[in-house]
Amino acid sequence: MMGQLNMAATLMIGGKQQYLTFMLGGETYAMRIAGIKEIIPYGGVTAIPCVPDSIRGVINLRGAVVPVIDLGARFGHGALSQVRRSCIVIIEVTDGETGQDIGVMVDAVNAVVEIDDDDVEPRPAFGASVRVEFIQGMGKVNGKFVVILDVGAVLSMDELALLTEMTELAA
Repeated sequence: MMGQLNMAATLMIGGKQQYLTFMLGGETYAMRIAGIKEIIPYGGVTAIPCVPDSIRGVINLRGAVVPVIDLGARFGHGALSQVRRSCIVIIEVTDGETGQDIGVMVDAVNAVVEIDDDDVEPRPAFGASVRVEFIQGMGKVNGKFVVILDVGAVLSMDELALLTEMTELAA
């Protein structure tokens, strides 16, 4: 699962979308693979002072400075502990015309799954372990619900501006 993802696999296949499932604090989450560029083992993160707790720091990804977000801290559950299967999922986030690569730290990557559009329920109004606005929907995978994240909401425009500024300072 590590390394480059096949971007041709991001196409919608007959009413199904492909999602990357991953573990975070003992729970399974998913995100559409359309914006995912690659998955790398956790490591080589350089801490940056005076940034929010959810920002672990930056990594050097083939000469580019990429900020790394700790999703556990972003969701208010505290910083993730680095474990053997910890990974950084590199996502391209766009803000209008500009794109920014951002690393997202997760406990472990599970698999790429296809979820039929009919198997995606609207986000719950309450009771989720993350803020409701971070949830795109609830997907049924093997008879269980998986929280499908709205990456654009998780990485808000304010945070993107901070990340861009931090990346420029680190470069």
